[in-house]
Amino acid sequence: MKKLVFLTLALSVLCSCAKSQPGLVKVEGGLIQGVVNEEMAIYKGIPFAAPPVGDLRWKAPQPVIPWDGVRDASQFSKGPIQGARNMDDFSEDCLYLNIWSPAKSPKDKVPVMVWIYGGGFSGGNAAQFDGAPLARKGVILVTINYRVGWLGYLALPELSKENPQGVSGNYGILDQIAALKWVQNNIEKFGGDPGNVTIFGESAGGISVSMLCASPLAKGLFRSAISQSGGSFGPYRPTSYPGENMKLLSVAEKDGEAFAASMGASSLADLRAIDASKFVGGPVTGGAWPIVDGYVIPDDQYRLYENGNFNDVNILVGYNSDEGASFSRERDPKLHRASIEQRFGPFTDKLMEAYPVTETTVPKSGRDLMRDAAFGWHTWIWCRLQAQKGRSNVFLYYFDQHPDYPEGSPRYGQGSPHGQDVAFVFQNPDESMSTNKALSDIMGDYWTNFAKYGDPNGEGLPQWPEFTLENSKAMYLSGDKPFAGPVPDEKSLWVMDSYFAWRRTPEGAAWAK
Repeated sequence: MKKLVFLTLALSVLCSCAKSQPGLVKVEGGLIQGVVNEEMAIYKGIPFAAPPVGDLRWKAPQPVIPWDGVRDASQFSKGPIQGARNMDDFSEDCLYLNIWSPAKSPKDKVPVMVWIYGGGFSGGNAAQFDGAPLARKGVILVTINYRVGWLGYLALPELSKENPQGVSGNYGILDQIAALKWVQNNIEKFGGDPGNVTIFGESAGGISVSMLCASPLAKGLFRSAISQSGGSFGPYRPTSYPGENMKLLSVAEKDGEAFAASMGASSLADLRAIDASKFVGGPVTGGAWPIVDGYVIPDDQYRLYENGNFNDVNILVGYNSDEGASFSRERDPKLHRASIEQRFGPFTDKLMEAYPVTETTVPKSGRDLMRDAAFGWHTWIWCRLQAQKGRSNVFLYYFDQHPDYPEGSPRYGQGSPHGQDVAFVFQNPDESMSTNKALSDIMGDYWTNFAKYGDPNGEGLPQWPEFTLENSKAMYLSGDKPFAGPVPDEKSLWVMDSYFAWRRTPEGAAWAK
């Protein structure tokens, strides 16, 4: 009885302290102390799962390990192990998130935005992003870490065998889902509304958003989704290309066995004994990507949407005008054609007619083939499928903010490359162009309005029309006065669509082997 009285008294004291001391919050695992200023409370390095180390390497994220006392939440955690980087900034122990909250009370019910970084599923770090500027626009901003590279996506028969679902890989996506569950269970304590969560991300983060919209494991964890240069609607293929990155579990397991052999490991135990820093590269590449495992990602996402098997949430999705500048390697027209023939086979002539080059150069019109194969078609078809099969709001954008480079300069004809939009969303654009700051502020309003209401429109903003099959408009984010217009290069997108449709036929599937 004395022990029970003491425990009750101790809990009462802790709760009292949490209420009276600014920045002290009780979350899963224990008490955390953040930093509070006049405009918001900031919490960094909050664990949302157990460290995925030792026997937990290549396992789904496990519950947070409780701690004693008060955990300091004033500093970012380390990012996930990745690439040839300074290992002082990265660790296998990486499953942490960060919060910026403008709420004045836990009862405020502030809309929540959860950011998922990009980096090709091989890099990225939540500590790279300051959430304060967006939070000032009336949302709680959360940034999360997730496993990348081989530590995040290794598939092996031995891993599948030990898994209750009989699958492996996709650990990074499971990390994202675990973080979203943590938000559902804890964000009210920071003044957030768990019923109004928006996920958003760019590149691999935007692709992750797409996958979460189609994963049954993420059902009910968010109300709205923003994908910047994302989407994952291409069919699976043994050889990866931008826009056709997905592999079946059976193929990924063989890639994993080749990687294990390259690391000198003859068993899963050997792999788990290797220092995490050794997994940053290796002679076998292409394995660091989510896969169609039948569990986290049940099938080709196009087919999932076609059959109505997706999370029907509001979407705001788009891409940049010159993504191809970042992904088109060939500058010589002959080499450009050869690369297209290798990937697109019998559709080469049709695609080159839709995305023409000159006799001596590969201009933006030619580069746009890769833009649309990797991002444009995925975004456009996502909007069309959502508009056809779902009931939630759909908004499409086209980011095109760049100087008009003079003819004859090395950058003549270039548009907005991959990733340029991120700084605009996070309110810290390069201010070399006089219109950048104004556009950044407008985009911040659009993004946060969408998080609040499921609609980007608001007082003083250019009207953004909803995308429908009958009125397929895009919002051109350009200059300091965005405007609505037709879907860019829609005729070419239909040609690209015919390629992807063929790839889903028995003939197209057999050709891609």
